[in-house]
Amino acid sequence: MPIGIIAGLTTCALWGLTFVAPRAVEPFSAWDLTIARYCVFGIACLLLMLHPRFRPTGIALPRSAIGLLLGGVGYVGYFVSAAFAVRLAGAAIPPLIIGTMPVFLAVIANLRERSVSWRALALPLVLIAVGVAIVNIAAIRTVQSVDTGAILLGMLSACAALCIWIVYGMVNAAVMSAPDAPDGLRWTGLQGIGAALGSLVLLPLSSFGASDALPAFDTFRFIAWALLMGLAGSWFATWCWVVASRRLPLALSAQLIVAETVFGLAYGFVLEGRWPTAAEAIGAVLQFIGVISAITVFSKPESVGVPQASSVEI
Repeated sequence: MPIGIIAGLTTCALWGLTFVAPRAVEPFSAWDLTIARYCVFGIACLLLMLHPRFRPTGIALPRSAIGLLLGGVGYVGYFVSAAFAVRLAGAAIPPLIIGTMPVFLAVIANLRERSVSWRALALPLVLIAVGVAIVNIAAIRTVQSVDTGAILLGMLSACAALCIWIVYGMVNAAVMSAPDAPDGLRWTGLQGIGAALGSLVLLPLSSFGASDALPAFDTFRFIAWALLMGLAGSWFATWCWVVASRRLPLALSAQLIVAETVFGLAYGFVLEGRWPTAAEAIGAVLQFIGVISAITVFSKPESVGVPQASSVEI
C-alpha cells in the first residue's frame, strides 16, 4: 500500500502542472505547448515500443481505435481546455472547477445504479458548490470590468475540461474494468500515439514560425516544459496511476485524485508569487472537504455497487 500511495501522490503532483504550464511558457501559446507536449509523449511511446513489452499487441482493432480516440480527443481536448482556462481565469478557479471530477463521476454512477441516497450526498455537493462559488465570485469582483468576460470564458473552458475528463474517465474505466482489459503500459502507449496524432491537427494554429524572433531563454524554457509535460506529466504520470489503481482500494485512490487540485493551486500561487486570498483559501478548503465527504459516502459498505468510474488514467 505505501508504494501505491506514493505512486498516486506522484501522479497528482505531475497532473497539477497542467494548471501552471500554459502560463509558464509565455509568450508561446497554449496551442504550441499542446502540440509539443503530446508529440513528445507520442515519440516516447513509439521509442518504448521498440521493446516488445510496450507494444500494443493482442488488443483488438475496435479497442485500439478507442485507445487512439481517448488519446487524441481526451488528452488533447482536456489539456487545451484547461490551458485556456488558466490563461483566462488565473490560477485559482480552474483547479477548483476541474477538481470536482471525482464527485461528478460518483453522481453519474449513482444516477445509473442508485447506490446511495441523494440525502447523503446533499451536504458534500452543497460544500463543493459553495466553495467554487466563493472563489469565482471573488475573482470576478477583484478584476476590472474589461476582464470579466475573460474570467467567464475561463470558467467555461474549465467546465469543458471537466466534461471531457468525465467522459474520458468513464470510457477508460469501462475498458480497464473489463475481464480482458489490456495491459496498462501497452494501453498507455496506444493513447500516447493517439495524443500525438491529435495534436498535429492543431499545427495550423501554432506560432512556431515566429519563435525565431523570441529570446533564446524563452525557447529553451518552452522546450524544457514540453519535455517535462510530455515525459513526466503524461507518460510517467499515467504509469504511476496504473500502479496506484492496482495497489490501492477504490476509496483511497479516489481520494488521492483530490490532491491534484491542491498541487495545482499550490503551483499557481508559487507562479504568481503570492499567498491565496481569504476567499480562495476558504473556497479551496470547502471544496476539499466536500469532495472527501462525497467519496466517504460512496465508500461505505452499502455503496459497493458503484462502478469504479473514478479510477482515471489520464
